[in-house]
Amino acid sequence: MTEFLAEYGLFLAKTLTLIIGILLVVAGVGAAVSRRREARDGHIEVKHINSHFEEMQQEIEDEILDESRLKQLHKEQKKRDKQDAKERKKAAKKGIEPEPERKRIYVLDFDGDLHASQVDWLREEINAVLMMARKEDEIVLRLESGGGLVHGYGLAASQLERIRRREIPLTICVDKVAASGGYMMACIADKLLTAPFALVGSIGVVAQMPNFHRLLQKHDVDYEVFTAGEYKRTVTLFGENTEHGRKKFIEELEDTHGLFKEFVAEYRPDLDLEKIATGEVWFGKRALALGLVDGISTSDDYLFDACENADVYRVSYELKKGLQERLSNFSVQTADRLADRLVQKLYASRFWSR
Repeated sequence: MTEFLAEYGLFLAKTLTLIIGILLVVAGVGAAVSRRREARDGHIEVKHINSHFEEMQQEIEDEILDESRLKQLHKEQKKRDKQDAKERKKAAKKGIEPEPERKRIYVLDFDGDLHASQVDWLREEINAVLMMARKEDEIVLRLESGGGLVHGYGLAASQLERIRRREIPLTICVDKVAASGGYMMACIADKLLTAPFALVGSIGVVAQMPNFHRLLQKHDVDYEVFTAGEYKRTVTLFGENTEHGRKKFIEELEDTHGLFKEFVAEYRPDLDLEKIATGEVWFGKRALALGLVDGISTSDDYLFDACENADVYRVSYELKKGLQERLSNFSVQTADRLADRLVQKLYASRFWSR
């Protein structure tokens, strides 16, 4: 009996391992395909942050307060609602104009990678918000990025410029980091806030690459580059780099740095660029002293306080889950369940064999 159970356990392990492997391959293919989907496959989602905080408060009250106190609170709230309704009716009868609608705050998120990949999502979110936002409203961007490619972050910054051109107040909150391309975006804000230890700055440009020319030469491998145009290729990974090419490449870096400084100066003209455009980064409090930011606050604090006098909405662009993604999620979940069962079966087999 013991030998049979051992063989059965081994067969079961092989079978489940094969199934899990197939499912993981399918999941990987599905994930790869889903990453290629374009932004038009998604939709805008809106969440009322005020309601979220109210629900949290209610849950805490339900747990902490006794029943009599809860009844009293509900009664007082109903009384206030009834009184508000009466006052609105009276005002309407007297022909008094109703109070203007409350300010609205639209909250967007940008978590930047090397390529600023989320710019497609940001574009759609800004499109949606600009259809509704009034000049008395506000847009808040929660920004996290250590920077990346110039053209990607240049486009992301241009999306934020659209908000400024329509004279809608733009507040940018940085909780962890807004450096290099991240700061290129952040400096556009009418009001730039950072957490005390968020990293800010890095107004500089960097480029680096290995060169394998000597390694190829050592193994008698020739690498040739053919170009039309003197500066079509300045430095290369595999060819022999020349001083002429290096000089031109550095010249291009310096020009990019100059454009970066001009861009920052346009939106923060009081900065001493000679002092801060050195590629250094500073923590939030130091950045405030240098004029890189306008205040110290976490995004949580800012939005929590804003809910007192405004309706706050989080706007996000979400991709639709296509067949590949649903299949991918199903495969991963199934693989997890099968793995759990395999462990349980193997444990049981060892137990029975004793």
